[in-house]
Amino acid sequence: MKVRQDAWSHEDDVLLAETVLKHIREGSTQLQAFEEVGDELNRTSAACGFRWNAVVRQRFIKQIAEAKKERKQRKRAMSFSYYTQRKPLWAPPAAQPSMNAVSSYNPEPATSSSLSLDAVIQYLQTLSDQTNSKEVEEENQALIKTNLELINRNRELEIEIQKLKQDSSIIEEDYQSLIQIMNRARRMAILEDEETLSNASFKMDKNGNLEKLAK
Repeated sequence: MKVRQDAWSHEDDVLLAETVLKHIREGSTQLQAFEEVGDELNRTSAACGFRWNAVVRQRFIKQIAEAKKERKQRKRAMSFSYYTQRKPLWAPPAAQPSMNAVSSYNPEPATSSSLSLDAVIQYLQTLSDQTNSKEVEEENQALIKTNLELINRNRELEIEIQKLKQDSSIIEEDYQSLIQIMNRARRMAILEDEETLSNASFKMDKNGNLEKLAK
């Protein structure tokens, strides 16, 4: 049976923080961390969870953010290794901070010699994302420019087509008018010829040819 203890020492808080941060980095849950600490300190997981959320968590805001970042880097590295090599990426677990380092609340900044493979992969992926984003943006701008040019050209062609339709309509009207004028002139010429022939007088000369007589 786990017996609840009301008094929490500094060492207990450090152990709780160190265990929770470890589970966050490894992608585990805080509940499992509370269970582990409870077994270690002979406390209930509920008591560990209450202590973490009420007191200890506020002291480790920066460390929690770094642990979550490291967990994200691990997942990216595993995913990258799976899709490129078709096998999981096996790497030794990251060194856990000592009890004294956690209790100081001020971890030392990473140096160039402590760069991990995960950090390098994340940096390269960031550069790749920035490059791809720039290329996509340039391609998008080029497509927008081409689209605007096509829209303007389409409008110009529509105006030309409308003008051609109007010119064609005018030409058709002029053609019909010309046909009508030609038909009237033809009818008038036929009538004049008929009238001339009907009023004309002829006589036969001595050779037997018809000769039109003047009026």
